[in-house]
Amino acid sequence: MKVPADLKYTKDHEWVKIDGNTATIGVTDFAQSELGDIVYIEIESQGETIDKEEVFGSIEAVKTVSDLFMPVTGEITEFNEALEGNPELVNDDPYGEGWMIKINISDASELEDLMSAADYEALVG
Repeated sequence: MKVPADLKYTKDHEWVKIDGNTATIGVTDFAQSELGDIVYIEIESQGETIDKEEVFGSIEAVKTVSDLFMPVTGEITEFNEALEGNPELVNDDPYGEGWMIKINISDASELEDLMSAADYEALVG
């Protein structure tokens, strides 16, 4: 299981890459392996500001559907459109081509609540 050290993580198995006031968000390698073959990703909230821990979409795998939770409050500015035709990119490359959304961070202080790679590895053990 890969857990890149340069990212932040949530207890809900999302990763966050911070670049100034922009955050790129996806699901972790652990999450995609637990879900199995991903067949559909739904993000209906582009252009909306979503509060921390609110649902911003869902991810559907062969065996289950799971909600996606916002790691920090922000406005969704971009959806990875490649996932519409190729949702399996999340299985193949969860930290690269399988990213889900980009947001403008509304409250940078919320970043302090995210976990480090070491903390996330301890969580999923």
